[in-house]
Amino acid sequence: MAAVALVVLIPVNVSDGTLYSLNKDLVISNIDKLSISNVRSKSIKFFFHISMQYLFTFWTCCLLYKEYSRVASMRLRFLASQGRRAEQFTVLVRNIPHVSGRSTSDSVESFFSKNHPEHYLCHQAVYNANKFARLVRKRNRLQNWLDYNQLKFERNPEKRQRRKNGFLGLWGEKIDSIDFYKHQIKELDKKLTMERQKVLKDPKAIIPAAFVSFNSRWGAAVCAQTQQSKNPTLWLTKWAPEPRDIYWKNLAIPYVSLTIRRFIISVAVFALIFFYMIPIAFVQSLANLEGLEKVAPFLRPVTELKFIKSFLQGFLPGLALKIFLFALPTILMIMSKVEGYVAKSTLERKAAAKYYYFMLVNVFLGSIIAGTAFQQLRAFLHQSATQIPRTIGVSIPMKATFFITYIMVDGWAGIASEILRLKPLVIFHLKNMFIVKTERDRVKAMDPGSVDFPETLPSLQLYFLLGLVYAVVTPILLPFILVFFAFAYFVYRHQVINVYNQQYESAGAFWPHVHSRIIWSLLISQLLLMGLLSTKKAANSTPLIIVLPILTLAFHNYCKNRFEPAFRKYPLEEAMDKDLEDRPSESDVNLKSFLADAYLHPIFRSFEEVELVEVGVDKSQAHIPSPSGSSSSSSHHDIHHHEDKPSHSVHHHEYEPPSNVYHYEAEVSSNVYEYDTESYRNVYHY
Repeated sequence: MAAVALVVLIPVNVSDGTLYSLNKDLVISNIDKLSISNVRSKSIKFFFHISMQYLFTFWTCCLLYKEYSRVASMRLRFLASQGRRAEQFTVLVRNIPHVSGRSTSDSVESFFSKNHPEHYLCHQAVYNANKFARLVRKRNRLQNWLDYNQLKFERNPEKRQRRKNGFLGLWGEKIDSIDFYKHQIKELDKKLTMERQKVLKDPKAIIPAAFVSFNSRWGAAVCAQTQQSKNPTLWLTKWAPEPRDIYWKNLAIPYVSLTIRRFIISVAVFALIFFYMIPIAFVQSLANLEGLEKVAPFLRPVTELKFIKSFLQGFLPGLALKIFLFALPTILMIMSKVEGYVAKSTLERKAAAKYYYFMLVNVFLGSIIAGTAFQQLRAFLHQSATQIPRTIGVSIPMKATFFITYIMVDGWAGIASEILRLKPLVIFHLKNMFIVKTERDRVKAMDPGSVDFPETLPSLQLYFLLGLVYAVVTPILLPFILVFFAFAYFVYRHQVINVYNQQYESAGAFWPHVHSRIIWSLLISQLLLMGLLSTKKAANSTPLIIVLPILTLAFHNYCKNRFEPAFRKYPLEEAMDKDLEDRPSESDVNLKSFLADAYLHPIFRSFEEVELVEVGVDKSQAHIPSPSGSSSSSSHHDIHHHEDKPSHSVHHHEYEPPSNVYHYEAEVSSNVYEYDTESYRNVYHY
């Protein structure tokens, strides 16, 4: 697109020279003279721009179709090539109705034994252990401080650390630090014991949700993709996320409150987007100082200084915009968590969507509208109202100058900082200076994490939007985007392979969202061109352009119907083929032992054996080996499975060690489970 646009459209735009006659009223630059604004009204040359818009639209749709087809087939091949994994056999059931005199576990057992008698295997109840998790995290922090003070004492036995026993150690009587933290941990252990018993004994701790496992992928697919009850609001089923993808805290949110939460967050996101308009409008006023000087001449002595002028115009607007956006992904992720999604991958997709809408409204539309208003204020004040639409139509393409600066500051410099990893380096040294107290803290501080999807994907989609919008309007912007994507491809490829740790596997589930955003970018580019041509008094060409959005939406609808089901549902044909392939090597007993505690809440990893029996975990037979091959200590207990339990048993969710383990840091205990695709065995680190 860059090659064609530069060869065809640049000569067409330059040849008219319309902007020279408007130079007294409008603030223009040499780059503006390469845009569509430089073509005179009612010119026959606009058919070149319309032809290029058609060409670019069909080319983009062609590539999108091929990519959607390729990603969908890759996803299905990946799922078919996977070994036996817990999420292939497990469904998350929510909004389980309460039946008087029966527990949630009894209701699940009865319902699925009746409605899925040939395929139902076992289930795992879900417990509200959020308060217990908070107490454990607090205890871990206190233990960390205790380890730190003991380490300092071992290095210097002659000097014991002391601290004040008041709030945050800011006031109060000075006491021995080691004794203080030991006392705090002892008191907290009492609270933990009480909270643990509450989880075990209180029926309200069991929430109306469960992970239900089946003896075949086909049975799980039927359950996950069909309506279970005549009341469509009860017994709601969906595919269970893989265990390391679960955000356990949100499972405790009542299902009935999710709609209200999401409505409130939608209103909050709307308000946040438009609140940010105020600082962004001010930033855009700095993007062209000549326009500001014409309105406020008293600023001329300062802004005429060469260094200040070049800094304010060339670097500051893009840098300031980047600073305003720095904390936004974190805020949007918190909002997504409040909405109640139970999978980390879903949380990241929702946060990415919010960030994209923000970038679309504030960075793209906000920069154009606010920048145009400040930049062309003098022209607005000194002309009739009928001329204002024409001025806006001419001015919008001129914002390409700002976006070129933004691409260099945010895009080029962002890719350079990504490969240098300066931000993580600075954060590590700050943590090392103020937070790290033990070697365990240092290892945690050095963790590179995973790809930051909520921030990275919307940024890439914004550059797609800029490229598609300005391909016909101001083609000179395309080489800058081309350079960005070339660098971004090699840098992110390297980072994904060699730097980042994978947090979960969603098998390409992000792609339908990326496809939709590119389609909307196409629509925006078509509507913008339509508006520009109307200001150029080329109304006769509007019927030619109006066909494009219709064709684009039809293409999007076709792709959605053709490919998106592969990302939403698991074909029964594929499920049956995989079951037949694995059937000779599997039995229900082996599968039950494999699935039994795959979705066991992390809280139970630290419970005593007697307590586990109370919640239906019989540890009298099966054994989970520790890495050393010896039996575990009191903080690490074997989980056993009762094989001779009758099929009509109430709980029917016995616990065997899963033969595959997923890498996630438990929110409750300090266990870290490492998923080993080679050997499928449990490895426990303490």
